[in-house]
Amino acid sequence: MSRRRELGLFLRSRREGLTPDVVGLSSGMRRRAPGLRREEVAELAGISVDWYTRLEQGRVGSPSIQTLNALAHALRLAPAEYAHLQLLIQPHPAPALPAAQVPAALTRMVEHWQYPAYVVNERWDLLTWNDAAAAVFGDFGGQPGESVNLLRYMLLDDMAQQVFGDTWTDEAQRMVGKFRRLYDQHAGSQAFDALISDLNNASACFASWWQRHDIITQGTGRKHLRDQSGNLHIFEYLSMHPADAPQLRVALYMPVA
Repeated sequence: MSRRRELGLFLRSRREGLTPDVVGLSSGMRRRAPGLRREEVAELAGISVDWYTRLEQGRVGSPSIQTLNALAHALRLAPAEYAHLQLLIQPHPAPALPAAQVPAALTRMVEHWQYPAYVVNERWDLLTWNDAAAAVFGDFGGQPGESVNLLRYMLLDDMAQQVFGDTWTDEAQRMVGKFRRLYDQHAGSQAFDALISDLNNASACFASWWQRHDIITQGTGRKHLRDQSGNLHIFEYLSMHPADAPQLRVALYMPVA
C-alpha cells in the first residue's frame, strides 16, 4: 500500500475518532457514520471539501506545511500523531529488504547482557537474543537465524499470553501502535505488506487494532513478565538504535529493584 494511501487512511481514522462537541461544533441531526464529516474537517482547516476528500482517498499529492498545520489543529492531533503525519508526507526512497545481519560487537553485547536482551530489524524480525531472553520468552517460538518475528510471536503464539498474563491485551495493543508507525514509513514494501496480510488473516485482535491507526512512540517503561518456570518478574526496558546500524533496534531489560 502506498504512503499516500496510508496518509489518507490515517487522516480518516483521526476524523472518525472525534466528536463534534470536542471541536466546538453542534451535533445537529443524527449522523450515519462516526466522527466528524469531511466537510466539517475541511471547514475547520480552511480548505476545500473536494481537496480534503481527494486527500483522504489518496488521490492528491502532499499538502503544504501550512495545510498540514491546519489539519493537525482541526483533527486535534497529539504531538506523536503530528510527527507521524509529517513523516508520511516526506519523500522516501524505494522500499528495501529488512536488515538480516547484526554487527559482531552488538551480538557480543547482547550475549553478555545479564538480563533479557534481543535485536530486531525494521520489520521486527528477531535477529538475535540471549539466554536470559529465551528463559523468559521461550525463544520466541523459534531459534536464532530462523524466520521469527516479534509481532507475530506476540499476536499468534499462545506462549506470549502466558508470559504477559493479564497485561497481554494492553501490551499487544501498544505493540501494534508502535509497529503502525514503522509500517507507514515503509509503505509499499512487499516484506511489510506480507506480514500485515498474514496477521490480518490470523488474528482478529490485530485486524481490529490495525484499523485504528493508533501511533505509539514509547521506547521505555516497565513490563510484568512470567518466565518459562512460572516466576513473575518486573523489568524496566530500554529500546534504542545503534549508531552504526540505525536500521536495527536493541531491547535491553533490567529488573526493578
